[in-house]
Amino acid sequence: MSIDGFVCGPNGEIDWIFRTSSEDSTQWLIDLLWQTSLHAMGRRTYHDMVAFWPTSASPLAPPMNKIPKAVFSRSGAISAPSLEMATAALKDATQADKSGQTSGDQAVLESWLHPTVVGTDLVADIQRLKAEDGKPILAHGGASFVSSLIAANLVDLFHLIVHPVVLGRGLPIFARLENLVFLKLEDLKQFDTGMVVKTYRPA
Repeated sequence: MSIDGFVCGPNGEIDWIFRTSSEDSTQWLIDLLWQTSLHAMGRRTYHDMVAFWPTSASPLAPPMNKIPKAVFSRSGAISAPSLEMATAALKDATQADKSGQTSGDQAVLESWLHPTVVGTDLVADIQRLKAEDGKPILAHGGASFVSSLIAANLVDLFHLIVHPVVLGRGLPIFARLENLVFLKLEDLKQFDTGMVVKTYRPA
C-alpha cells in the first residue's frame, strides 16, 4: 500500500509498487508465500492472476503456481478468463515483469483454471477453510475482497507492505470499518528502497 493507505490507484493502477521493490523484498515475499497453504483472492484478482502466473518466469511464480487457490465470488461461480477482463493492475504487472515467460505447464494451468470457488457466505467459508489442516491462508486482494475480510474481523495477521509513495487517491482496504480496530505490532522490516513491511495482529 501507499503511505496514505491506498492499495492501488483509483483505476486499479499498481505501477508505483514496482518502483520500490528490490531483490531483498522479493525474497521476503517468496519466503512468505511458501509459508502459505492456500492463496485466497477475489474474482477480479483471480482473472488477473490466471492470465499472468501460469507462464511467468518470475521467482515468485513457483509458490504462486504450486500452492492451491480459492476464489471468493458472491455468486459462487466464476467465468472463464478472457483478455477482455484484463485490468490496469494486470497491465502494470506485465509491463514491469522483466523475468520473461515460459511455455507453461498444463498441470499448473489446470490448477488455475479449476480453483476452489467459495464466497456465497464469506464468514462461514473462511471459518471452514481455517479449520482445515495446513499452513496459514494468504489473502491477496483485490481491495473489495480484503475490505470485506477486515470488516468481518476475519484477518488474524496483517502484513502491510508500505511503499514510500503518496497517491492522494485510490482504493483503500480499511474504509468499511464501523468501529476502531486496535492492532499489536509483531514485526517491522525495512528495505533499502524505503519499502517497509509492518506485521500486526489484532490486539
